Amino acid sequence: YYSLLSVEPHATPDEIRKAYRKLALRFHPDKNPDAGETFQKISTAYATLSDPQRRQVYDRFGE
Repeated sequence: YYSLLSVEPHATPDEIRKAYRKLALRFHPDKNPDAGETFQKISTAYATLSDPQRRQVYDRFGE
């Protein structure tokens, strides 16, 4: 998920949010109809990394 959002594993929540917003604008289905699947992957990555508990589980065990 870190590579998908182009952030380091030690990134702060603000860095993760900024990276997500940048990618969400680029791949949003309204602006780029062919990128629906990519947008879903980005959204899943953000949901996992933005929640401290889910991020800790992801860091230990992966997806």
